[in-house]
Amino acid sequence: MAAKSKLLALLLVAFFVAASVHAREQRVTVSGSSTVMPLAELEAEEFNMLQDRYHVSVTSGGTGVGIVDVAEGRSSIAMASREIQLVEKQRFETGNKRFEEIAVGYDAICLVVSPEVYNSGVTSLTKDDVKQIYRGDITNWKDFGGPDSEIFAIGRKAGSGTRDTFNEIIMGCKEAETPGVSMEASDSSEVKTAIRGSDNAIGYVGYSYVLRGDTKVISIDGVQPTIESIRSGAYTLARELYFYTLGEPSPGAKAFIDYVLSPDGQKIAMENGFIPM
Repeated sequence: MAAKSKLLALLLVAFFVAASVHAREQRVTVSGSSTVMPLAELEAEEFNMLQDRYHVSVTSGGTGVGIVDVAEGRSSIAMASREIQLVEKQRFETGNKRFEEIAVGYDAICLVVSPEVYNSGVTSLTKDDVKQIYRGDITNWKDFGGPDSEIFAIGRKAGSGTRDTFNEIIMGCKEAETPGVSMEASDSSEVKTAIRGSDNAIGYVGYSYVLRGDTKVISIDGVQPTIESIRSGAYTLARELYFYTLGEPSPGAKAFIDYVLSPDGQKIAMENGFIPM
């Protein structure tokens, strides 16, 4: 009985010590772009292991969601795959509270197609080809030398920074209609799943989602997305990735941002398929 009592006492001490340490940790919440999320998760995992003053947690939901979360105090940092919009600044900036923009890496929107489409010879499209697909002007792959099958075009849901960038570069403006879209996905993972489940699909995902080689990536105007073409801007759908805070970041948010931009943080980005600054 004495041994059991001693063991119980030790367990209680360990529990309260752990609870005390956790209580001392200041939470840093990060939310937003599903494109940026894999990078932020990797960085947070290392950051949380290296120190015990702050604990960073990461959730997705889209760029627009992250910006609203920061503005309404639910998150410390917003992840964004596009620049903040004027309407968002007008809605949330007040007095000296301005959005702070921190570029954390480069990315590209990659166009992916079903293997059946790729293997039939559709390995490159022009910007205008893609525009006509998403506008609904061209609806059959045979018009591009592919199979005689209807094009199943996958887009992204409203609030997605990837969608906004795609629309701006390909369609001409962020608010462009895309009547050729057959399905709207919530994130890049859902796009990949839909592509794998179809033999006639096209969609677009972030660069980090194609590095495993389990998707068929097509060229745009003859240019493949590579680290060199993305950094140089030769690839049409290249972009920067951002963190946003409203006003000066909190000490915890600043510590995490500094880590992400440090040599160690940028090394994590490079080793996991993200393109560092």
